[in-house]
Amino acid sequence: MPKISTKALNMPSSPIRKLVPFAETAKIKGKNVIHLNIGQPDIETPESALNAVKTADINVLEYSHSAGFESYRKGLANYYAENDINISKDEIIVTTGGSEALLFGFSVGLNPGDEVIIPEPFYANYNGFATAAGINIVPVTSSIEDGFALPSIEEFRKKITEKTKAILICNPGNPTGNLYTTDELNKLGALVKEKDLFLFADEVYREFCYDGAKPFSVINLKGLENNTVLIDSVSKRYSMCGARIGALISKNKEFMAAAMKFAQARLSPPTYAQIAAEGALKTPQSYFEKVTDEYVQRRNLMVDGLNKIKGVKCPKPKGAFYAVAELPVEDTEHFCQWLLEDFEYEGNTVMMAPVGGFYATPGLGKKEVRIAYVLEKSELKKALICLEHALNEYPNTTI
Repeated sequence: MPKISTKALNMPSSPIRKLVPFAETAKIKGKNVIHLNIGQPDIETPESALNAVKTADINVLEYSHSAGFESYRKGLANYYAENDINISKDEIIVTTGGSEALLFGFSVGLNPGDEVIIPEPFYANYNGFATAAGINIVPVTSSIEDGFALPSIEEFRKKITEKTKAILICNPGNPTGNLYTTDELNKLGALVKEKDLFLFADEVYREFCYDGAKPFSVINLKGLENNTVLIDSVSKRYSMCGARIGALISKNKEFMAAAMKFAQARLSPPTYAQIAAEGALKTPQSYFEKVTDEYVQRRNLMVDGLNKIKGVKCPKPKGAFYAVAELPVEDTEHFCQWLLEDFEYEGNTVMMAPVGGFYATPGLGKKEVRIAYVLEKSELKKALICLEHALNEYPNTTI
């Protein structure tokens, strides 16, 4: 039998989805599984996006331009302008989700064996993207004690070697929900300029910033036009995770010309999904105001409720719709599996994502879980009750 590749063997399993078989078994047994493990909002997709697909007058489902429909890219440029980001349509390549955008970015900016520095914990699939691109992640660790603030520039500097080619941040953050300040980003930008690195920024949660905070895009860092690369997606912004439409954005002409070769190799992004995404650009601001208010209520309910449970610690996120909580257990992966296999309260149990898989440093995050507060408040209340009873019953609690 032929052997599979080393790259395939090294490809990590998703910590977000690896417990799915246990959840499926729990459902077969009649349990109601409250899904806090995945960032799939229950918020309705804007009507303008759905109607654009319903009313599309298409006789032949053709390829689009490899960079995406020109009309959509123009619309995206207008959207960014409204968010104080000055980008032209020619500085945008539409991708199959933000995932493809980052894969293109890694492939253009780094050679196999090169290194990218990422603050941890980070979106777990970055591990998979790095493996696919043949590059190495070098983590710089943030702490739950200060709400996962950006590590000091000195810590970043210590990690830089001759193989370092890029830094990647997610802002607002997944899984932490932290929002980096403009001052933090300016300091990071100064280091990027000094060392002449690429700075990739995953900004897919831009619309969801709370308590008066405003996002600052790396594209607006002065003097770094050739260093900054923006990764974006419609998945979270418009509750369109299944559309799989993202964007790779940079003012670096050489970078984008090279990225276009990768875009051409995969032919084009999906047509109907682009139609939906272009329709979504008509979404009124009132939609985001309503959604943001709902997420703030969910965040407050969930985070305040978690911190009332004995032994649980959870900083309050400033953006996105995730929170990382430290639980009074030694191994949250075992605890999360136990929740699905051996626990229920009034017919309910909870599914969460163990955070160990969101770190690159072995052994970190073993007491932490990521919670996605993407369900209606009544479900979140049930989840909190479940979790409190579970921690009282779990045989391996540390309280």
